[in-house]
Amino acid sequence: MKTHRPARVGELIKREVSDMLLRGQIKDPRVGAGLVSVTDVEVTGDLRQAKIFVSIFGTPEAQKLTMMALAEVTGFVRQEIGHRIRLRYTPEIAFVQDRSLERGARITRLIDEIRAEEEARAAHKEEGN
Repeated sequence: MKTHRPARVGELIKREVSDMLLRGQIKDPRVGAGLVSVTDVEVTGDLRQAKIFVSIFGTPEAQKLTMMALAEVTGFVRQEIGHRIRLRYTPEIAFVQDRSLERGARITRLIDEIRAEEEARAAHKEEGN
């Protein structure tokens, strides 16, 4: 029997961590180096571990600084989650950079480039006829 509890707990964690970021409760200034948003949270079936996927908008250097800062504040974030969400055990957390938006934008750009090349070839071919 598959339970939906990990997904529900993940959504709660996502909401709380997003709230902490939005309200500036994470005091490390490096977290603000890039625009950070929580894209997903995966919680294990035993609710002991959670991966928090974050998307960071900014330069590669800002992204690196932000990930370093998030790694350093995991204890604080875990403690806050423990205070905000009633669970028997507060999950160990790990921040993971979500690059899916970057990959999606790159794929879209490549498709647009291919489409433009095909249109240019078609226009050139029609000029030749």
